[in-house]
Amino acid sequence: MAKLNDMKILHKIFGTTPGDGNLQPKEAIAYSIAGFGQNFICTIIGSYLTVFMTDALLFGSADVMVGGVSGAMAVAFLMLGTRIYDACNDPIMGSIVDRTRTKWGKCRPYLKWMPIPIAVMTILCFCPFLEPKATSTFAIISVVYVIWSMVYTVVDVPYWGLSTCMTNNTTIRGNVLTVARLLSTLGAGIVTVGVPIITSAVTNKYKGADGAVLPQFIDANANTLKWTYFICALVFTAIAIPMFYYGFRNTKERFTSTENPPSLGHNLKLLFKNRELLLVVLSGILGGARMVYTYTGGLYFAKYVLKEEGLYSLITLLVVPGGAVASILVPWMTKKFTKKWAYIGVHVLGAVVMFAMYFIGYDANWKLVVCAIGLVLLGIPQGVNNIVTYAMIGDTVEYLEWKTGERAEGICFAMQTFINKIGMAVGAFIGVFSYSWAGINPTAADGVYITAQGEQTLWNLLVLSGALSMVGTIIPMLFYRLTEKRQRELVKEIEERKAKKAAK
Repeated sequence: MAKLNDMKILHKIFGTTPGDGNLQPKEAIAYSIAGFGQNFICTIIGSYLTVFMTDALLFGSADVMVGGVSGAMAVAFLMLGTRIYDACNDPIMGSIVDRTRTKWGKCRPYLKWMPIPIAVMTILCFCPFLEPKATSTFAIISVVYVIWSMVYTVVDVPYWGLSTCMTNNTTIRGNVLTVARLLSTLGAGIVTVGVPIITSAVTNKYKGADGAVLPQFIDANANTLKWTYFICALVFTAIAIPMFYYGFRNTKERFTSTENPPSLGHNLKLLFKNRELLLVVLSGILGGARMVYTYTGGLYFAKYVLKEEGLYSLITLLVVPGGAVASILVPWMTKKFTKKWAYIGVHVLGAVVMFAMYFIGYDANWKLVVCAIGLVLLGIPQGVNNIVTYAMIGDTVEYLEWKTGERAEGICFAMQTFINKIGMAVGAFIGVFSYSWAGINPTAADGVYITAQGEQTLWNLLVLSGALSMVGTIIPMLFYRLTEKRQRELVKEIEERKAKKAAK
């Protein structure tokens, strides 16, 4: 009886119907678990590779130059350039997915083929045997990171595209994506919160009373950080890999095209016919910096301004309550206000909060308390954005099929991963750029790693860029017109067309 009741609850959560041949809760859970593991890997790279390079390999030191620029700026441009290059690969990968034809479908097989290559490249990114400050070390990590980004793309694009192959019901798909994004956020949160606590604990013996590393222990601290990041990457990767396979084995593709696979050129033409998708993409690009404080920049602020890198865990944890509540309420919010207006509304809130934080500042305890409340509120746009954009892109797949007769899930969801990578590129770049602009020097002989002016510069760049980005993400969505009602009408028309074609 308990098991039966549990299944009823799951069917209610996902909006599914027992035994109707459509998507079932077991698949939705398996899909979400794969996303949980995927975000272990994505986050260890996205949040900590820059810190590994600046603070463990000491490319943030004032005496390091790479290619005529400071080591920190070289790291910033590496993150930006690699991510933009990687994002531009997403349409190519989307086209490859749309051309894939296997007995497992066109999206699922990548969950089977790619986990091991991703694991290997992730661990190599944090190789502890590289020499600090060496130009050859920078070159090696650059090559490995570029390869990692390409390998990761090969599984990221089909993973998110799989949601449209499992069901064409916008409500069920929205519920599935809600749970998947919740677990993905949880996976990212575990890494984001856990790693700074670990690194702070193992390097505490090298710090003085003010929380800064003592000058005589700079090299020992850096060496400890190298091995700590490597071990963290190894552990999180080992945990993540089986989750990919679990997702592969327990999902099913139901809605995929069986016609001749399209070429990349054809897919790109389809992309530019999908007006609603392009608006979502533009919104995502303009919003690339809205959560910059949860990337590397936030860690630098905690480490060099607040003098305790473990506080970065608190910064990210403060975002969680608002994000979790908002994520749970997404089905209600989208039903009450539609996806479009729920998305716009929470980003208006985010812009107001960030501008308030910018003008209030951080240089008093009461101001830090106000900013902490602001971080809780900023979890709301993060939680809604993490789910609604995926759901809207899923709807644009049906819009494209209605308009052209072709679904092209791969190229459409390649745009979601494109948005994510642009966000990661902007976040990493602003974080390390702020590090350099603020004049942080982790090897300063006098132990003064950042000046008071540098602290203010770091705050201004991180918070103001986020506030402006919140505003930017709203503008394109004002022109988005694919409502839930319209999506259902499109699906009905598509099914009627297919039925007429089959009857001939």
